Amino acid sequence: MKRYVFLVIALVLAGAAFAQPQYPNRPLRMVIPWPPGQATDLAGRVVAQKLTELLNQQVVADNRPGAGGMIGTDLVAKAAPDGYTLLAASSGPVSISPLLQKAPYDYERDLAPVANVAYSPFVLVSAPSFPAKNAVEFIALVKANPGKYAFSSSGTGASAHLAVEWFNNVNGIKATHVPFKGSAPALIEVASGQIAYAVETVAATMPHVRAGRLKAYGVTTSRPTSLAPDLQPLATSANMPGYDFAAWIGVMVAAGTAKPVVQQLAAAVDRAMQSADVRERLAAAGLEVDYRRTEEFTRHLKDQKTRFAEIIRKGNIKIE
Repeated sequence: MKRYVFLVIALVLAGAAFAQPQYPNRPLRMVIPWPPGQATDLAGRVVAQKLTELLNQQVVADNRPGAGGMIGTDLVAKAAPDGYTLLAASSGPVSISPLLQKAPYDYERDLAPVANVAYSPFVLVSAPSFPAKNAVEFIALVKANPGKYAFSSSGTGASAHLAVEWFNNVNGIKATHVPFKGSAPALIEVASGQIAYAVETVAATMPHVRAGRLKAYGVTTSRPTSLAPDLQPLATSANMPGYDFAAWIGVMVAAGTAKPVVQQLAAAVDRAMQSADVRERLAAAGLEVDYRRTEEFTRHLKDQKTRFAEIIRKGNIKIE
């Protein structure tokens, strides 16, 4: 009798396992917590399109901007942990904003890393008419006029915000912060001369620079980047030793997502990142490829949190 019962239980469990739907068996959503055209949006769309091919299910890009990327990030943090809602994650809302203000989520508790795919250098820009020929002249002019000038960013607590606050602090600059919902509107105001300057991504700035709508003074990484080969690092051209800033971009899901699902997504991203067309499209979007698998990405997130916390502490950066 016992043998019969055990056999029945085994058959029931086997049937239940067989009945489990294969993942993924319906479309997925890639939440992008920024407006179209921003660096994270560009990377998220490249990855989503390739995952559509690899997973044989549509991965739909879903822009949910606002609050420096925190609205869309929180949406994924509170999503069902089933692997169908992905996050085009970035350093602003994940690594920086929670250090500057109360966030509705804790990335270590509420989000699970899948893989890092790229990083984005930033560029110091102004309107072409701004009366400074180079970075040294720019710093001297803005520093000599405390409170006169304003700078824009893609949102309070975004990577661009921290990059420019650090730049200001190193150089003793006092200027007014004007946040926007994304880099596109922030740069439009700079190009028109309504706002003096911004430190925004290569992806967002260089099309305007090449078109003559913005003037570029240098990049925020300590080494030159192939994405803007004509620009020198501000660390050297403006005598800012130690100034080295870039924003990471990766893929995350809600914490609690089953490990096999995370592993399947990670394997798909791995295949995507080995693809020449994905790497070429990321570079064309103004992004340096920086692929890190799940374990390395997890360590990188901890390192970034520590690094940004130190920048905030040393610069006494606060959100009023």
